[in-house]
Amino acid sequence: MLAVATTAKLLAEIALFALAGQWVLGMLAGAGRGGNPFYRLLELLGRPWVRAARWITPPVVLERHLPLVAFLVLALVWLAAAITKVRICLEIGIALCK
Repeated sequence: MLAVATTAKLLAEIALFALAGQWVLGMLAGAGRGGNPFYRLLELLGRPWVRAARWITPPVVLERHLPLVAFLVLALVWLAAAITKVRICLEIGIALCK
């Protein structure tokens, strides 16, 4: 169970950093962000999570808000995985969690 919590936390961290990096790079690059290879890489990493956000949201949510929804859902997943990991580590002992 510890491996599942650690894996979920790691996947959420990677996706969160990709979405945050995409947002920051989009702000810095402006209108030319579509031609930026780093922006496209971060967009590729975040695309599955944005699609999942479209799947769980009602049709009223605008397309431009989907990355924010994905970010917030991933933040909740990360928080749940972190709490689960801490709980498991306290149960089995801190020495076994390393």
